[in-house]
Amino acid sequence: MNFSKTGLLAVSLAALVASGCSTSRFSSMDQEQPGPLQAAPSGTVTANQLPPPAAPGTADPSKFPTAPQGPQVASLPPDGTAPAGAPDLTAGSVAGVWKASVSGQSCQVATPQTKFGAGYRAGPLHCPAPIDGIKSWNVAGKQLTLYDENGGTLARLYSSGGEKFDGQTSNGLPISLTRG
Repeated sequence: MNFSKTGLLAVSLAALVASGCSTSRFSSMDQEQPGPLQAAPSGTVTANQLPPPAAPGTADPSKFPTAPQGPQVASLPPDGTAPAGAPDLTAGSVAGVWKASVSGQSCQVATPQTKFGAGYRAGPLHCPAPIDGIKSWNVAGKQLTLYDENGGTLARLYSSGGEKFDGQTSNGLPISLTRG
């Protein structure tokens, strides 16, 4: 006996259709459906005042893990002037992506040369406060300044050689930027 491919396909389809008609998989639809579920018990919701936050320095340090200490950052002179030997900066020397370190915590900050306000747009990525609020940056002489959305100064940094900047945030935390 010699069957063509078309004939074999037709016979196979006919067998599938015939077997599908005798299946019992849809018979459960004829059975009675279960009733609605009972509502879950609920409790009473109460509102209480949270205790005030602990004053800085009063928390029990044994209950918190110690943060790893990052690289040491050069301190700025008390009057905010550039350290001796700091080079003059250009926007081109600052533009790029930087690894930022603030008090031992690391993140990234993008400093594209996209004009924004009185300087250039900035984008922090998973940064701790206060540099999580960086919106722009600019250079003047030897100083790199990072600004918040209102143009307030968040940090001032100076080149400490190579591809690195060191400085302080406006609240006195050490900050450094290295090419990331």
